[in-house]
Amino acid sequence: MTEVVMAKALAPLRERMLPAVREQEVLRIAVNLPSQSGTTAISEAQRQVLAWAQRRSGGLLPKEAWGGVSFDCLAGGRTTLAVRLSVDRTEIWALRADDPDKTVAGRIWTTEITIGRIGDAAPRLSVRLLASTPEEQLDIDPHAPGFLRQLAVAPGLQIDDFALRSDAWRIGSTEEVDRLIALLEDPARQLPVFVASGDERSAHPDKPLIDAELLARATVGLAHVVVLPAALTYALTDAFGKLRSVYHGAVRSFLPGFDVDATPYDHRLFLSDMLRTEQASAQCVRSLRLFAARESLRRWRLNHDVLTFGSVRTASLRAEQERQPSKGATDADRLQAAQEQILALDDELAKTKDWEAQLTQLHDEAEARAIAGEAQLRGSIARIQQLEAQLRQRGQDPDVGLSPPAAWSDFADWCDEYLIGRVVLSPAARRGVKKAEFEDIALAARCLVWLATECRDRRMAGGGSLSEVGIEKAVRNSACGGDAYNFDYRGQRLVADWHIKNGGNTRDPSRCLRIYYGWDDLSQQIVIAEMPAHRRTGAS
Repeated sequence: MTEVVMAKALAPLRERMLPAVREQEVLRIAVNLPSQSGTTAISEAQRQVLAWAQRRSGGLLPKEAWGGVSFDCLAGGRTTLAVRLSVDRTEIWALRADDPDKTVAGRIWTTEITIGRIGDAAPRLSVRLLASTPEEQLDIDPHAPGFLRQLAVAPGLQIDDFALRSDAWRIGSTEEVDRLIALLEDPARQLPVFVASGDERSAHPDKPLIDAELLARATVGLAHVVVLPAALTYALTDAFGKLRSVYHGAVRSFLPGFDVDATPYDHRLFLSDMLRTEQASAQCVRSLRLFAARESLRRWRLNHDVLTFGSVRTASLRAEQERQPSKGATDADRLQAAQEQILALDDELAKTKDWEAQLTQLHDEAEARAIAGEAQLRGSIARIQQLEAQLRQRGQDPDVGLSPPAAWSDFADWCDEYLIGRVVLSPAARRGVKKAEFEDIALAARCLVWLATECRDRRMAGGGSLSEVGIEKAVRNSACGGDAYNFDYRGQRLVADWHIKNGGNTRDPSRCLRIYYGWDDLSQQIVIAEMPAHRRTGAS
């Protein structure tokens, strides 16, 4: 009873208390400066960062700031701090600038910039953008700091062996298309590539349906933004196939790791029909900005790829303290240095705790999206089943007259296009069909259609055993028995416990057909683990 009374008594006080302010990280950027110019590039980058910081500081920075040394500048709530670390062959300069939001009360933007080099390595620049705010949800359109556009022009910025641009890369020739293709399938690529295509059906076939320049300005260092005129989209289709291309005014996000064998649905596609209105076009740009910022937090590791201002300041204070005895410092000097280091460590610890809290929040949000995505997936599966049942009730079968692919090189795309949601090829199966020697491509295709229809339908309905079911003459479905094995697919461990095989007891890859598969309960589809050859094991 006493606790209830006390809670009521404290309620008015809680209402008057200001909401807690949290520091949330918005984005991270890690790029290289030109290595040829070395110290010159670092000095030029520092100068441009200081000029940018001075415009936001509300006053003049101290004279010593322009010498690349440590300084503090406090001006009307706009704090600007810089610190220099020089140890052995390591030279690092870091700046932290606070700037109150112009429209949202209580929101303060913090930008941390670190520039430096270690030994003979290329000069490195890293950026963090944070927001301190009492808001429960930070509803923003992420934007890379403006000085990055200036640095992209001079002295230049580079990542993925590709020079960053301050605007969208507008493809103008087949040679540039070849460069784009090389960038897309570069296994070392670290940034997403947003490609906005032109539509040959429109009056302006070279113009994308989104504001590509706005997207490019907002994602400098976060993504590569490309405009591909309609006349050149066919080269991309020739290189990767229709399912992995982008054309007719669509926009696609090509993630790192993309290649000709990539699952096309992993690389988000905005169709032109979704972009016809100004509002829809703006929403597409916003979605890509949010995605690029979120990906940067996942990709770049703190104090490995991106240095925090606090870590550089702590290291600088420690190095200065170690140098104090050689300068004949007094006890008072050493005590002050120790106190400064303790305060810096306390500040770094507090920010680390804030980041851990944000990590927890990001994890919870990702988990909530995953749960919602799974629910939506199951709802979509149920709806598709309902529509398929209605088609069959009307005497229509969507798979009747389905033509098999003409060549193994077309097999994966054929499966992605016609069997989507029912049968999917694992990466190992995609590699297998790419180098397949089995001669009867049509038979392999018919077997997958059987898996997508009768096998899947019976499995979902629990309609009896599928063991030794005949598919065609001398082709049957069998349990793997003791030869069942585990395989990974999209972060899940599945079991390949069934396989389709033809007769003849031959291992000749031109005549022997084996399709090993398992069941994904989440997506309610059959996953082909390997095909079309006999699986090689230690016993074989």
